[in-house]
Amino acid sequence: MLRVWCLLGALLLPLACYADAVQRLKTFYQATSSMRAQFKQTVLDRRGQKVQEVSGVMQLLRPGRFRWDYQQPYVQLIIGDGQKVWLYDPELQQVTVRALDQMLGSSPAALLAGSQDIEKLFQLKDAGRQDALEWVEATPREKDGSFDRVLLGFNGGQLAEMELYDNFGQTTVIEFSKIERNPRLNPKSFSFTPPPDADVVGE
Repeated sequence: MLRVWCLLGALLLPLACYADAVQRLKTFYQATSSMRAQFKQTVLDRRGQKVQEVSGVMQLLRPGRFRWDYQQPYVQLIIGDGQKVWLYDPELQQVTVRALDQMLGSSPAALLAGSQDIEKLFQLKDAGRQDALEWVEATPREKDGSFDRVLLGFNGGQLAEMELYDNFGQTTVIEFSKIERNPRLNPKSFSFTPPPDADVVGE
């Protein structure tokens, strides 16, 4: 489709692609109030070499609530409860807590857990079709975050993959599988109480 629009002229292309990107994300937001999926997260250095690979299960209850259970090769937990973001490392017995609005901002998490009005935070454009996915590029309007841009790959109306490009030249690829759209999730899954023996760092 992108090639067809290109043939119609350079003046029409930006408008058409922008509309496609915005509509694709809006459709995802409108049709997805909750989500559960398995994920594999791979970090590549600036040379494309793999430096880390982890996997686990994520849950999402929009807006503002999310849970990422890292299960392999180590255990870690990240929970957004609607007001704060908690990161728990059982091995270190440490909890890091931050205000949700400070953690989301223009971060990749805002694309999934934030409100539908993402155009205020991100500049969107169509990134074409590759690997059987249709891609949307989101660039933060504020440049004080750790990410330069984020690519979201859709299979139809379902989010299948994310690619996060940070300011250090690293790329984080998150692949989703066994996706459940709008499952009934337990609200208690998005609350967190630090263990009594854990060190709490932050607010």
